[in-house]
Amino acid sequence: MDAVTNDDDAGGPRPEPGREDGPAPMEQPRDGEPGTQPRGEPGSAPHSEAADTPAPRSRRRRWLRWAAVGGAFVVLTATGIGAALYLKFEDNITTDTRTAEILKRYDKERPIPEVHDAKNILLIGSDSREGDNRRYGEDDGQARSDTAILLHLSADRKSATAVSLPRDLMVTVPRCVDRREGEESPEQFAQFNWAYEFGGASCTIRTVEELTGIRVDHHVVIDFQGFKRLVNAVDGVEVCLPKPVVDRDAKLRLPAGRQTLRGEDALGYVRARHALGDGSDTERMERQQEFLASLFRKVRGTGVLMNPAKLVPVLDAATSSLTADEGLNSLTELYDLVRSLRELPEEGLVFLTVPRQPYSQDPNRDELVQPEADRLFTLIRKDRPVDVVQQSEDAERRQEADGSRGERDTGDDDDRSEPTPTPTYSGATAEHETCD
Repeated sequence: MDAVTNDDDAGGPRPEPGREDGPAPMEQPRDGEPGTQPRGEPGSAPHSEAADTPAPRSRRRRWLRWAAVGGAFVVLTATGIGAALYLKFEDNITTDTRTAEILKRYDKERPIPEVHDAKNILLIGSDSREGDNRRYGEDDGQARSDTAILLHLSADRKSATAVSLPRDLMVTVPRCVDRREGEESPEQFAQFNWAYEFGGASCTIRTVEELTGIRVDHHVVIDFQGFKRLVNAVDGVEVCLPKPVVDRDAKLRLPAGRQTLRGEDALGYVRARHALGDGSDTERMERQQEFLASLFRKVRGTGVLMNPAKLVPVLDAATSSLTADEGLNSLTELYDLVRSLRELPEEGLVFLTVPRQPYSQDPNRDELVQPEADRLFTLIRKDRPVDVVQQSEDAERRQEADGSRGERDTGDDDDRSEPTPTPTYSGATAEHETCD
């Protein structure tokens, strides 16, 4: 697989963190890393009975690793994909090792997972204009995150919650390794998507963790070209438009009604702001969520994972479109993630945007709505379900709740003893279709 050691760099090589100040703190090597030997094997410790016999945990971990690889190979072979294609897909994946190296610096500052079998994956859409992406604007070396979604997979893998984070959200960006100079930038208050410009994926991850208190286990980065390849690989994604759309900036011209979008039209649809809705980033995120829900329904309902004719191009597009950390950089790991999502019921995949409102100092920016946002983050940290209602239903519910509070508000302290209800958020599940 291609190893990227400077994924956070926008303009060429740079010093590794800590190189100028001296060697980084020593990390305990993991089993199977280059230059190390597995625990318990000859040469790893002075000869003894314990040294001759691998530790049970180490032996079980190696067995599980090989079992996962073997199982994925059997599945792919059974569906008509041979060893050559398997290796090709493995080589397609670009591995981001730089982010992991940087995050080790700040490990003591990062949140501790509260539910270890749950997984939190940060999906980052980059607006980089490098290479083939130059057609979307001038490459000024300042790539920012165009989209960021925190995907939470429950420990039992029976539900998933995808939370969109506004790119214009005003947040505290913690100390990060500067993407251009290789030096540490100070903590600062800025737009959320600037974190990617300051320090790439590692700075975006640290900003999300600082904001939410949720430990990010893995991350995936996809750019404009990668998004188009993935959509084309599944033969397009269905959307529904209430009226025709013409957006010159997004190079978008679409008729009204139900239709399947591919390539450039699909990218323009999820990025457009001026010709769709009220032009806000919040509405754009809701449109992206609907698009992802439609993509999920298509992959889940058309037998992609068990149909070789459909699976091969999807795997080729997916693996060549993504940059992932070492925990998601193999075909077996990606397949396991996709399988977990495919086995979810449509009502089990929830999409929502973090509670936000116009920033008090600048209406063109966003800020969190509290305490609703912190309650949402707590539910995710504790691996509890998040309940959502459609926007129209949410507005009606809030009006009813306001009216009820007005009728009950007598100043009597007895009302305060009532239990706090489980919060409900404005959002959607994958079973909701926009044409319904």
